[in-house]
Order: sequence, then C-alpha cells, then structure tokens
Amino acid sequence: MPNIKIFAGNSHPELAQRIAQRLGTEPSKVVLKKFANQETCVEIGESVRGEDVYILQSGCGEVNDHLMEMLIMIHACKIASAERVTAVIPCYPYARQDKKDKSRAPISAKLVANMLSVAGADHIITMDLHASQIQGFFDIPVDNFVCRAGCLKVDQRKY
Repeated sequence: MPNIKIFAGNSHPELAQRIAQRLGTEPSKVVLKKFANQETCVEIGESVRGEDVYILQSGCGEVNDHLMEMLIMIHACKIASAERVTAVIPCYPYARQDKKDKSRAPISAKLVANMLSVAGADHIITMDLHASQIQGFFDIPVDNFVCRAGCLKVDQRKY
C-alpha cells in the first residue's frame, strides 16, 4: 500500500477510525481546537511531505464549522508539501443550493467547490450528491458514489 495519511475532522472521527482500521493503518495526528473568539485552529501533527493525504470531513451537523475545519486542514497539508490532497466528504455541504431558484439567490454549492479548490484539494470523493451537476462545479476530479438500498444491507452485515 502506498504511503497515505488519513486525517479526520470533528464531524465523524469514528468513521475515519473505521476506514483507517480497514486499510490497516491509524488516523494521522491532528489537533483541532477553537480560539477564544471561536476561530478554528488546525495543527497537523506529523509530516505529510510527499504523501498522499485523505481528509475525511462530512458536511452535516455544525456545517459551517466543519466546512471551515476541512478547508484549513486541506490548506495546511498542501503548504506542508503533501503530494496530493483528497477531500472525502460523505455529505457535501450546501448541496441543496445547487441552482438559482430565485433572483439574487446564491449558488452556494458552487462556492463550496471553489473554496475546496482554492484551499488546495486535488480530488473530491463524495456520496449521493443532491444533483450530479455539482460535479461540473469543479475543475478537479470528483468521484460521486451512489449508494443504493442493497449497499446499506451489505454494510450492516459487515459491521
């Protein structure tokens, strides 16, 4: 297996632990905290130079905090000379805002795509996008896995 690093945000550390375990590794060290003014602070706890980095963070729960945390982790890994940074986003944030349904309405899913690219993501892995057109918002590769009811039954038997 190539050298990979798997970093987990606060949205779902248990999922990252299970994925790392399945791959025969441990989640990489990262410290995630808030400053007194509620700004997000990320400290990558090990070298990522020349590594293939995967950052797992879902867009559920505290969406804005989780999104910012992911963007900072991507940027931190990129400026620390990671070879490639893949954002694994099981639930894409702002996916329902994928088109203009009213005048002066933002296309927030496109904004999130732009932020991920600018932060330094080289590849996006996500599941069940609200609309497949979101893939077209990116200039980097996007893998959108579609889960069917049968997949869920198989998954439940394995875990």
